[in-house]
Amino acid sequence: METVLSPSHSRAISNHPNLSLFRDQAKASSSSNQKICKSSNKFVVYCCKSSEPTIKNGVSRRDTVLFGVAATVATMFPIEGSGADEDIKMAPIVDELNAYSYLIPLELPSKKFSFKWVESRKPERYSSAAPLSPNARLRIVSERVDFIDNLILSITIGPPNPTFLKSTDKSTWAAKDVADSVLSDKSALRVTSSQRMAESSVLDAHTSEIDGEPYWYYEYLVRKSPTKTVQDSNIFRHYLAASVERDGFLYSLNASTLNKQWDMMGPVLEKTVASFRLLPPTENYVPPYKDPWRFW
Repeated sequence: METVLSPSHSRAISNHPNLSLFRDQAKASSSSNQKICKSSNKFVVYCCKSSEPTIKNGVSRRDTVLFGVAATVATMFPIEGSGADEDIKMAPIVDELNAYSYLIPLELPSKKFSFKWVESRKPERYSSAAPLSPNARLRIVSERVDFIDNLILSITIGPPNPTFLKSTDKSTWAAKDVADSVLSDKSALRVTSSQRMAESSVLDAHTSEIDGEPYWYYEYLVRKSPTKTVQDSNIFRHYLAASVERDGFLYSLNASTLNKQWDMMGPVLEKTVASFRLLPPTENYVPPYKDPWRFW
């Protein structure tokens, strides 16, 4: 059955108090730890029949898929603060191995622009993930890159740095301290934490509570561009990030582009970072502290 939604109906769905649950649990396939769902150009929701609907947390898998697709379609609205009536097509990414989700941008229809994402790092457990610094505290567990447009979306996991986050009560953590904690471990060079932080400039940081959990959001610049084609020292990478704590580790989504592309890409990355959520763990979830000796 195909149901065509009007824009007002789609907005009503997007404002539903339980929509985040349905979006977070949306699944496109059971053959991979990471899934991506695409929507058509119309406001369409497909309702697929299942002979054996699976009930989980009081919601059937069939209903979860329906509302997950509705969540994807409902994101096709103007980006707030962009200064133009710019729409954007996005789709959910779900990583069951590390139990998180976020929305990835696919197209900017009014500009006839399509993103060209490549999965440079497939989702993997913390113990086998690539370290970002010699102490191996902060690690990249998944990453997507648009090489043509110089865009990077990466998920990192690492323990809080006690230099900046001295208390074990995360409700007392300031967003700027969380940003400093993550950035102090974010370097592959053998330099001190202060030197690593000197490479970065935090422009803004704030905290929001979502589903009873604090999420810390921050914006920063990195002075060293990782692109071989850009050698100008005045070219920076502009980042937006979101972090949340679980099981004694900080889970962070970092989204970046070159500063010269910020006017166009900044609002898009902001929407992606704002969509980052931890998911209720399933049987596929591997906590960061499990089997730290295992490298596969």
